[in-house]
Amino acid sequence: QVQLVESGGGLVQAGGSLRLSCAVSGSRFHNTYMGWYRQAPGKERELVAEIGSGGTNYPASTEGRFIISRDSAYSKMFLRMNSLQPEDTAVYYCYIKLSGVGYWGKGTLVTVSS
Repeated sequence: QVQLVESGGGLVQAGGSLRLSCAVSGSRFHNTYMGWYRQAPGKERELVAEIGSGGTNYPASTEGRFIISRDSAYSKMFLRMNSLQPEDTAVYYCYIKLSGVGYWGKGTLVTVSS
């Protein structure tokens, strides 16, 4: 079975940077889509960044500050977060879609203090 494990979350001050990682296991096939999502208390889960064969995509809230990447074997993906603000505080989840089936990690908490 496919499993995703996030790491790298923690507490940072506003204006700081953090890098999240996601390790993928349980599949020999390369995915065609990877993404980072986040969910703050009382809010819907939202897209942070995504990457596919056609390139990357970022919503207005993260474009210019966050960078998504992955290794050539599709076994790991990363999220570099710069210029973090308190509104970025949330649980961050990695997501991968393989053969039409989506998989979520358990999440890693990012807290940004003012």
